Amino acid sequence: MTEATQPVLRHYEVIFLVHPDQSEQVPLMTERYRNLIAERKGHIHRLEDWGRRPLAYAINKVMKAHYVLMNIECDQKTLNEINDHFRYNDAVIRNLVLTKDHAITEPSPMMREKEPRYIDLDTE
Repeated sequence: MTEATQPVLRHYEVIFLVHPDQSEQVPLMTERYRNLIAERKGHIHRLEDWGRRPLAYAINKVMKAHYVLMNIECDQKTLNEINDHFRYNDAVIRNLVLTKDHAITEPSPMMREKEPRYIDLDTE
């Protein structure tokens, strides 16, 4: 391919919520998205499985969901296909795609080590 016909790769942050009854499908879903992005010459810069977490409000009478975060670099056609997967997969109850200026590779605040919240009185 020449430079003029190469697809433009952009950076995206993708978060999707899976119905808690379908949590066992999450590894298969993430593998499917990984393969799709790799086939289209894209890159996954960060993939985090946050597990089951409570929702701030009920979605379809469900109070918990399985959260997954991906930071990807892909073309528009690949992103459209991922969005179609989200739209037609009943296990995905919500998704959000944000455009980013650059690749984000560091752990998200959800995955960072928590610092102890106590004060060691022996050192004072």
